[in-house]
Amino acid sequence: MSNKHSNISIFVPHIGCPNMCSYCNQRHITGKCMPPKKADVTRAVNTAKKSKNYDPKTTEIAFFGGSFTAINRKYMTDLLKTASSFVDKGAVSGIRISTRPDAIDEEILEILKSYNVTAIELGAQSMNDRVLRMNNRGHTASAIVKASKLIKEKGFELGLQIMTGLYCDSDSVSLKTAEKIIEIKPDTVRIYPTIVLKDTDLCTLYMDGIYKPQSLNSAVNLASKLYSMFTQAGIKVIRLGLHSIEEDAYVAGPWHPAFSELCQSQIMLNGVLSELKDKGEYIIYVSKSAVSKMIGQARKNIIHLRDLGYDCTVKEDENLKNLEYRIERSV
Repeated sequence: MSNKHSNISIFVPHIGCPNMCSYCNQRHITGKCMPPKKADVTRAVNTAKKSKNYDPKTTEIAFFGGSFTAINRKYMTDLLKTASSFVDKGAVSGIRISTRPDAIDEEILEILKSYNVTAIELGAQSMNDRVLRMNNRGHTASAIVKASKLIKEKGFELGLQIMTGLYCDSDSVSLKTAEKIIEIKPDTVRIYPTIVLKDTDLCTLYMDGIYKPQSLNSAVNLASKLYSMFTQAGIKVIRLGLHSIEEDAYVAGPWHPAFSELCQSQIMLNGVLSELKDKGEYIIYVSKSAVSKMIGQARKNIIHLRDLGYDCTVKEDENLKNLEYRIERSV
């Protein structure tokens, strides 16, 4: 059996959102996605159980996509009741949901607790009130702090989602957001670069030349810095970049199907550069899964190191894991 955590993801469109955030094309998404029914939850779990690597101890049902606790209350509890029955049977270990910071209160948390919800992810996006206001989030940073505190006090796992490159945002503001997120001490974080999608306020700002999206390189460099800040603070980063986007909805911005790998490659390069001093030949030992990340796409990292005077060879070490590395001077 696999020890890796996995989600049975069920997309709930933005039917409960009170706001139209600058970057959100819910008109486009909601029109294409039918809200899930109880039968869809059952079908998703039964399909997942057929996988040869299925492990109920590491699998959760995840309601993602919208503001789960802002949807119609009966509809929400109907979905939760069905999902909860699978927790009671031992088919999954728990339920995770994503929602808005201002759609959390003590009453909602009691309901979630009674239906076996174990983790709550908040779309924080930024801890800067001006950025939140200019992107029409409809809440302030204080709402993120308050909701996070309540969630942790009630014993839920807390996840926070942040976005880089928002309208009126900057690298320095994002770094300050990360510092404030670290003060909250969530269990997990997701980092998403802002993508311009059609049928959004952000698209209008982009077309009018008012908003300029991040370049792919800038987004990767910033996300890499944020990743290092969070991991050094003991906070697990569970996502870098969007899973996927609809091609016909994309307008502009740092979209890349391997955004996470680009970031991990940059993180490893940054780490190695911080340790290399004297120029010369080196062997960089990494885990099997990180060989391509250390080398970089089109050997980008190795070429960059060579240009700086470091002639490096990458080798596999089965004792290392994830993004760990070890550097030795070549004899």
